[in-house]
Amino acid sequence: MRTYPLYLAPMEDVTDPAFRMLCKRFGADRVYTEFVNADALVRDVASTTRKLQISDVERPVAIQIYGKDAASMAEAAQIVEQAKPDYIDINFGCPVKKVAGKGAGAGLLRDVPKMLEITKAVVSAVHTPVTAKTRLGWNDEQKIIVALAEALQDCGIQELAIHGRTRAQMYTGEADWSLIGEVKNNPRMHIPIIGNGDITTPQRAKECFDCYGVDAIMVGRATFGCPWIFEDMKHYLTTGELVPKRSMAWCVDILKEHVERSIEWIGDERKGIVHSRRHFANSPVFKGLYDFKQTRIALLRADTKEEVFSIMDEIVQKWG
Repeated sequence: MRTYPLYLAPMEDVTDPAFRMLCKRFGADRVYTEFVNADALVRDVASTTRKLQISDVERPVAIQIYGKDAASMAEAAQIVEQAKPDYIDINFGCPVKKVAGKGAGAGLLRDVPKMLEITKAVVSAVHTPVTAKTRLGWNDEQKIIVALAEALQDCGIQELAIHGRTRAQMYTGEADWSLIGEVKNNPRMHIPIIGNGDITTPQRAKECFDCYGVDAIMVGRATFGCPWIFEDMKHYLTTGELVPKRSMAWCVDILKEHVERSIEWIGDERKGIVHSRRHFANSPVFKGLYDFKQTRIALLRADTKEEVFSIMDEIVQKWG
């Protein structure tokens, strides 16, 4: 019987322990940490080393590192290995300026020899399986992923995740899964290929598994304020049926739990609320509600748990 592995994509300021635990509970087969800056890790910056905190409940879990220097990336990987993750993932895909613009993340798509040097250094430095995540290429004129995938495989990575966009696209336009499929169907590739990009519904997840033959699918932005999307997708992938529409009250209870987990993780009520705001700002629970604008503004301005929960309760009473 075919399996359909679903992974929580690594996302900065999103995939902290509080959110990873929820996604795991709802069926994520693997979770990834936020991005870990190799240079900061080597310098023992407290806010960076804190990202290495993982628990057995999350397993299998991958810690993702990024950087532009082979020596520091290798040293960082050795530090990460002490946290005992199931995988060490190399970020070759982050498109944001503060990462890619400094020659790390997707910036290395413009310097493939250095990307391969880093990959070899990390693989050689640790015993933990090393994986990588990247994009199709730097821009439309340089979609190099088919050849790049082979080269990364030759460096010793155990899996490759591909986001179906170029760095130039950032997160705009549509993800091109045809090249992900080309990599997967390349007879010279023997490592698992994970597809990523625009997986927003159970139906789309099934379509990508069936059409492109990927070994797993990584879900990113569609998880915001919706950790139960993994359960919805799993149900559809195994039964062909959609999960019955969940009540607003049930969904809001999960959002409340996330707020509480965030506060507990960060250790500060207001910071925990601010950290989880992107989730209720983007949650499908509140999409399309009539005359919701002022309530949404109030929800995003609330900075105590009591106030946030009170507004959420009012939403359920009015729109639920």
